Amino acid sequence: MVKFISLSSAYQHNWASVTQAVWQKYPNPFASHVLSADVIDRSVDPDTGVLTTTRLFLKKGHLPKWGKSLFNVRDAFILETSTVDPKAGVMTTVTRNLSHTKLMLVEETQIFKRHPNRADWTDVRSDVRIISNTGWAPIKAKIEGFGITKFKDNAMRSSKGLVHVLERLKQTQRGLDPARP
Repeated sequence: MVKFISLSSAYQHNWASVTQAVWQKYPNPFASHVLSADVIDRSVDPDTGVLTTTRLFLKKGHLPKWGKSLFNVRDAFILETSTVDPKAGVMTTVTRNLSHTKLMLVEETQIFKRHPNRADWTDVRSDVRIISNTGWAPIKAKIEGFGITKFKDNAMRSSKGLVHVLERLKQTQRGLDPARP
């Protein structure tokens, strides 16, 4: 069975700042599980001006206690493909795990858009699909349930991390040193 979840929110920052912060999101104090982030490919369509980027992340894996005795899951590679359309004011990221996909496949699509009524705000919608490809139905449901719970927790930390980066960028633009109190 496939599990789906959608979350929507808004950042009280303009779209250009939010998209800039997405590129600079790691490291941040809310994402200690992200070990590395590397750009694999980047191109700009000369006709449309759309930027397409592929990044590879290495993240620490976490399992609940019941899963540690069943599966030997360690770090995971995550692939992100993103497009930025500056004319339309839309950034889309599609992220999926490359590791442990038989245990659990997680695919998240995030869409960052200019807020329709507030130029200084950005709307974001996250849609996630979680599928466990294990053959045993009772464990499959447990894994997918764990995935949904973990996604909700991570979405909160991810949002806090992005806000942290946005505030750091704002201080830098004002000429303040964010490392000083």
